[in-house]
Amino acid sequence: MISIVIVNYKNPALLKLCLGSIFKSLLPDTKFEILVVDVASSVETRNVALEDFEGIKFLPFQRNIGYTQGVNEGLRASVGDVVLIMNSDIVPLKGSIERLANYLHENTSVGMTGPCLLNFDGSIQDSTFRFYDISTVIYRRSFLGSFNFAKKKLDTFLMKDADRNSTYSADWLMGSAYMVTRKAINMVGPMDKNFFMYMSDVDWAKRFWENGYKIIYYPDSKMYHYHRRASKGPFDIFDVLFRKESRWHLIDALRYFKKYGINTSK
Repeated sequence: MISIVIVNYKNPALLKLCLGSIFKSLLPDTKFEILVVDVASSVETRNVALEDFEGIKFLPFQRNIGYTQGVNEGLRASVGDVVLIMNSDIVPLKGSIERLANYLHENTSVGMTGPCLLNFDGSIQDSTFRFYDISTVIYRRSFLGSFNFAKKKLDTFLMKDADRNSTYSADWLMGSAYMVTRKAINMVGPMDKNFFMYMSDVDWAKRFWENGYKIIYYPDSKMYHYHRRASKGPFDIFDVLFRKESRWHLIDALRYFKKYGINTSK
C-alpha cells in the first residue's frame, strides 16, 4: 500500500486542487491511503478534506506545529510500506505516484526517491541538492550571491551539472514531494523534532545516507509544484527582521550547523 501524507498550512484552495489531482492521477487498482495533516487547522480545510472527498484521514492541529512535526504525525498514523510525503502545492501527473513506488520496490538499496518537479509552464525546477556548507547559506541570503565565485558555488549546490532528464543520486531532495520506504523509516527514525520547518529534510537525508540508503531523483515521475520561497524576501540578510519564515529558516539553519558543523558534506 502507498500512504500519501499531505502537510497543509492555511491553504484550503490549494489542498482541494492537490487532493483532486491525486485521485485523478492514481491508476486503477492502486492500494492507497491519504492522510492530511492540517497545521493551524481551519473549518475551511476540514470541509475540503472531509466533505469534498471520501476516505481521507484528517489529522487537525489547532496550533502551528511546523512542517517537521506534521510529517512525523503523518508517518506515525500511516500504514503503507512506502510513504509519499508532499505539500498541498503539489499536483501529480497520471501514474507518477505509482512510478515512485515501483522504483523503490525494484531498488531496495534506495530509501528515498523524488519526482521531477515542474513549474506550471512545463519548465523543470531545481529539486536536487548537494549538502550545505556555511558559504552556501551566506551566498543565498546576501548580495554576495551575485558575484561569479558565489554563482559557481551555488550552481554546484543546486546540482546544475546534472541531467534533469536522467535518474541520478542526490545528497538531498526538496521536501515538497518525495517517497520513502517503511523499512528505511524504521531504521533511520522520524524527522528530527528539533527542527521546526526548515532543514529537517536535509538532516533526514543525511541520516538516510549514514544508514546506507541511497537517495535518488527519478524523473520518470513528474509532478507540478507551485513553488514559493516563503523564507526569502526582498531584504536579503535583513529578511529576518520582517518575515517570520526567514527567522524560522535562520534558527533551523543554526541548529543544523550546530549538529553537523560548518562543513556538512558527505
